[in-house]
Amino acid sequence: MCYYKIKTANIGYINQFQKVNSLKFNQLKLVLLHFIKKVMNFSNQLISWYLHNKRNLPWRVTINPYKIWLSEIILQQTRVDQGTEYYYKFVENFPTVKALALASEEQILKLWQGLGYYSRARNLHFSAKYIMNELHGEFPKTYNELIKLKGVGDYTASAVASICFNEATAVVDGNVYRVLSRYFGISTPINSAKGIKEFKQLAQQLLDTENSGTHNQAIMEFGALMCKPQNPICGNCPLNNSCVALSEKRVNELPIKENKVKIKKRYF
Repeated sequence: MCYYKIKTANIGYINQFQKVNSLKFNQLKLVLLHFIKKVMNFSNQLISWYLHNKRNLPWRVTINPYKIWLSEIILQQTRVDQGTEYYYKFVENFPTVKALALASEEQILKLWQGLGYYSRARNLHFSAKYIMNELHGEFPKTYNELIKLKGVGDYTASAVASICFNEATAVVDGNVYRVLSRYFGISTPINSAKGIKEFKQLAQQLLDTENSGTHNQAIMEFGALMCKPQNPICGNCPLNNSCVALSEKRVNELPIKENKVKIKKRYF
């Protein structure tokens, strides 16, 4: 097998390569051209599929950062159909970040009732007050600012920054792990430190930097509707001609999760 060190500045652009074995230059060039074609095909087809097949969800008709942030927090550990109902409730009762900040914790928790994971509601309230009191009511606009909000991690900060402000930062959630692992045939465990870093870097390299928000929503939607955990719709998949997992009959094996060994404490 031939190995290369390839550095990519952004999608479809390879600015440096180092030959590691004695493969002839023409063969190397063919491999690189195939790589470029595969990457370009992935991004273009993904966005095209999304624009024709995306679900009609209420947070998809806005780029208001407060509403996008609200939807992302609600959808953590929550099904879309259930989360949609709560999204409508919160937008109706607290239409702005100021309204949420001025509400009492009791009001917020009552509206959140039935959704579970109540720390999410408390984090929403805390962050809303932080935005009003410390940021003078101005919602954070960048990944680095957003990730400072309580309860906001890499995924949520990337989602809000890209969807609302078109910042070129890739999202990586369960859907993204699954799509990338299968399409590129990656066996690195997605819950390992190496895997988390590897998939984030790959997602960032694949990102359509001119349409960051659309690209991010496209890959997540594709994972939710097409490249599903069980019974993926490979027969109608627009990427099936170049999917490594499908060609190698490994769709049901990927992505791989590392088995965490629990260490039992023994007392003598």
